[in-house]
Amino acid sequence: MITPTWSLRRLHALDDALIDELAGVLIDCVEGGASVSFMHPLSRDRAVAFWRRVAQGVAAGERALLVAEDAQGLCGTVQLVLDQPENQPHRADLSKMLVHRRARRQGLGAALMRAAEATARECGKTLLVLDAVTGGDAARLYERLGWKRVGVIPGYALLPKGGLCATTVYYRNLAG
Repeated sequence: MITPTWSLRRLHALDDALIDELAGVLIDCVEGGASVSFMHPLSRDRAVAFWRRVAQGVAAGERALLVAEDAQGLCGTVQLVLDQPENQPHRADLSKMLVHRRARRQGLGAALMRAAEATARECGKTLLVLDAVTGGDAARLYERLGWKRVGVIPGYALLPKGGLCATTVYYRNLAG
């Protein structure tokens, strides 16, 4: 068993230093080819602007934000979008599960997912939904962790350096 070289925590507010570190993780993931809503090259200004918007949602209680830190700083993150339509108070969207390339293949993605599921339960959520690039590393992780595959949407998004990719939709029932 590998001893983790990182720790996890939930953030309830973000300062400029945290936003800058989160921007660095996002930029690294996009540079590494992750299809996470941004095209390559992703400027630091655009990444910072994204995290400032996330910070507003975190402060308002609309999002739960978990981060992982290693000796070099932030190395991973995942979000739960808690603010859902009034007929879906039991549901959250899991989004932007990001692991810096330096921290991959160490169990961090699985730890972030387990922590997100635990946080969702603490927030009273019983159903989680997410999507991932079909056949990608994240999709394999979600399936390994027991997430249920709903289906594939072809040509859903562009990869960061161009070219269409399909996405697979998953859900996780936390109630039973």
